[in-house]
Amino acid sequence: MPRRTPRNALDRVRTSHRLFGFLKTASVCVLTAALLSPLGQAPAAAAGAAAAPDYCGGRCSDILPPGENGNATLAQILLNQAFGTQPAHAEDQLGPYAGLATGYPALTDAKINTFFDDASFGVPADQVASTEKPAGRGDVTIVRDKKTGVPHITGTTRYGTEFGAGYAAGEDRLWLMDVFRHVGRGQLTSFAGGAAANQGLEQQFYRNAPYTEADLQAQIDNAVAKNGARGQQALADVKAYLDGINAYIDASDSGRYFPGEYDLTGHKDVITNAGTIEHFKVTDLVALASVIGSLFGSGGGGEVDNALSLMAAQAKYGVEEGTRVWEAFRERNDPEAVLTVHGGESFPYGAKPADARGAALPDAGSVVQEPLVHDRTGTGATASAKSMSATAGRTSLGSARRGMSNALVVSGKSTASGHPIAVFGPQTGYFAPQLLMLQEIQGPGISARGASFAGLSMYVELGRGQDYSWSATTSGQDIIDTYAVELCQDDYHYLYRGTCTAMEKIEQKNAWKPTTADGTAAGSYTMRAWRTKYGPVAYRATVGGTKVAYTTLRSSYLHEADSIIGFQMLNDPDYVKGPQDFQSAAQHINYTFNWFYADSQHTAYYNSGDNPVRADGVDAEFPVWARPAYEWRNWDPAGNTADYTPASAHPNSVDQDYYVSWNNKQAKDYTTASWGDGSVHRGNLLDDRVRRLVAAGGVTRAQLVQAMADAALADLRAEDVLPDLLKVIDSSAVSDPTAAAAVAKLKAWSSAGGRRTETSAGSKAYANADAVRILDGWWPLLVRAEFEPGLGSDLYTAITHNLPVDEAPSAGHGPTGSHAGSAFQYGWWSYVDKDIRAVLGENVRGGLGRTYCGGGSLTACRDTLIDTLKQAAGLTAAQVYPGDDQCSAGDQWCADSIVQRTLGGIKHGRIGWQNRPTFQQVVEYTSHR
Repeated sequence: MPRRTPRNALDRVRTSHRLFGFLKTASVCVLTAALLSPLGQAPAAAAGAAAAPDYCGGRCSDILPPGENGNATLAQILLNQAFGTQPAHAEDQLGPYAGLATGYPALTDAKINTFFDDASFGVPADQVASTEKPAGRGDVTIVRDKKTGVPHITGTTRYGTEFGAGYAAGEDRLWLMDVFRHVGRGQLTSFAGGAAANQGLEQQFYRNAPYTEADLQAQIDNAVAKNGARGQQALADVKAYLDGINAYIDASDSGRYFPGEYDLTGHKDVITNAGTIEHFKVTDLVALASVIGSLFGSGGGGEVDNALSLMAAQAKYGVEEGTRVWEAFRERNDPEAVLTVHGGESFPYGAKPADARGAALPDAGSVVQEPLVHDRTGTGATASAKSMSATAGRTSLGSARRGMSNALVVSGKSTASGHPIAVFGPQTGYFAPQLLMLQEIQGPGISARGASFAGLSMYVELGRGQDYSWSATTSGQDIIDTYAVELCQDDYHYLYRGTCTAMEKIEQKNAWKPTTADGTAAGSYTMRAWRTKYGPVAYRATVGGTKVAYTTLRSSYLHEADSIIGFQMLNDPDYVKGPQDFQSAAQHINYTFNWFYADSQHTAYYNSGDNPVRADGVDAEFPVWARPAYEWRNWDPAGNTADYTPASAHPNSVDQDYYVSWNNKQAKDYTTASWGDGSVHRGNLLDDRVRRLVAAGGVTRAQLVQAMADAALADLRAEDVLPDLLKVIDSSAVSDPTAAAAVAKLKAWSSAGGRRTETSAGSKAYANADAVRILDGWWPLLVRAEFEPGLGSDLYTAITHNLPVDEAPSAGHGPTGSHAGSAFQYGWWSYVDKDIRAVLGENVRGGLGRTYCGGGSLTACRDTLIDTLKQAAGLTAAQVYPGDDQCSAGDQWCADSIVQRTLGGIKHGRIGWQNRPTFQQVVEYTSHR
């Protein structure tokens, strides 16, 4: 669930813009054959059923670009690539989504659905585009609306309802679902070809979850067994859902309207229709869930990276002082951090123990990443192991994920109507087709509308019920620990509770055929993972001269299917009747998310995830010895179960005055795995705006959307750090004309709000373009000049692997990658803010312990800032924005722009940058059951 992931493998799907290179070209004869094939729409049937009870009063809206239709026949793909034509509903939500960036200043409640879609239950009779009875069933109807083509599934039986959900999923996302069931098994290249992006994607997930088929089945069996009647119902729902998917596969195969990617990848013959689209089975959904959970719902795992930067700090300053410096930059519990639960409540988790025990820090220079790829043919030699150190040039070992999603929720005490208002949604990235799909499901025990991940849409995962809505953001608390297992006998045996035990070897062999379109030669390789009781091996090292393997153990490992119960509850109108029921449902979700709720009377929040109870004295920031004294409390390796912190210990709240979340710190004393939860965080952009609205009172839906949209265009550095930088510089002290001109431009931009906005709608040029360019070029220069002299190059570089210096929208070097939308989650803004304020003599709570800019001298710091500013001002636009496969060098707007990254054959145009959720709801319920 709720994209990234950034120092390790979803907070980041770093695919190329053309994931499948073979889709670039096609021959005229194939085009001709495709045009002779049916374009594939199922025949219309009887009208749909009446809408379910809806208490939103027309005030629920949502949006999910680019469009609901994620399937295209071969003819449609080739026409799209040749002429840019789009299949119906393939990108009809992209324009309104993009338009909010320029339209929000004049927004009113009446205009909200100019930029969002009506999310009311049902479809008015005059808006019905099609009605069908999938597979001729009499117990389910799928109605699609004219505007968006979203499926509205109404069943008279539970089986029929879920069958319809599966059938609609096949209609809208069959190819994508097939891609990701192969990704989850590490089989993408064998399925879709050996393009470099395909290899990278399957390797990323296989390293985190090298499951066997037996593992996948066991997860289903365990989830069902431990959840009684709800578990049995979930299994029945899944089987009905799969029957629906497979019925669509059979119908589209015989009717020849299946996705054209099957033709282009050789799974089907365009002339004879020979070939097979494999039916889906239960274990496919677990493989899919493992991908989503890895991307969006598993925080932690950066312990080796932390150890290397701590060692660098101790090498620079000595053990005692180096540890203090490291802790200052780590900001485990920064008193200036923006909080989601902001009433002063304390939820201790992950704190530094008073007397740490069991730490297993590696010997300097000994860490080597465990090789995953072996026996490569066709595209190069076998990959060699990478040696890691705390110095420049190493590959980041960390696990912080790309930040995703945001939420703004205001209590009815502060709204114009007296009812709560919420604007919230997940940031799952921008893809074509989108990873999420929209649907409405109405049937016995199910009543919901919203978004679900393709292939997991037996329930709505983020959306609304009859009289309540819910959403999530990635939370990132630490549920992954790194253990140092002592090797014995050889490199593939280890000590487990005193016994020399063989590691389990898991292999996945992949081979692919040559594709002339993208130049990928035929090839093959084997991915090999070594598993221990303490999880898969990630690195090898020595600790005090003893050879060890570092393994990663996460609480959701072997439990990818468990969360299905929580989603089942959220869809059940007989279960969720208020905020406490919502929290109870969220407690059944074992992935790490922040969950938000709103109905006509109440708001609520709950932080989910199986947080393991660690042994006394274990510091979760660093690797520990794999010994019974340091294991999770009551840990059972057979099923990877342990004691978990109780629900009351998770940050939670009901009816707080307002909630904001943008992957920031959840609550006082609650430590996440993410670096950067300090005084300046992108969560401040929301908190500042919503706090002002609440203080004024009378908040409307339009105002809350405006607050979100304004924050989505803000440059965090310009809004929250630049003013203090300009104080230090003091324009009256700047004699150099180049620097003076730069200061004037930055001041003007700052005074205008520091937003990255177009001069006018569609201009594709920024207002204050020079100031934006200067800050983009200046930030990395000033950070290095400010901190490297004091930290030294080794420690400075080590900390940049824990937390990247910058994540501007155009920064392809950042953890998110270029053209990805999400920005300003990871960077040194808090460090710069605290250091500059200290130089200015201002009060800094939770400071860095020493001043770095100019060695603490205001004059020397000013000189440093002016020198680097002058250097940045001299950079050309082409140097700051060097260009890529999407943009010419120097094209600033294009460098920032969002690209829908192709996961299939259909391509869409770029849109202007916005830092906002992918799927988003705007809700205000007027009544309650």
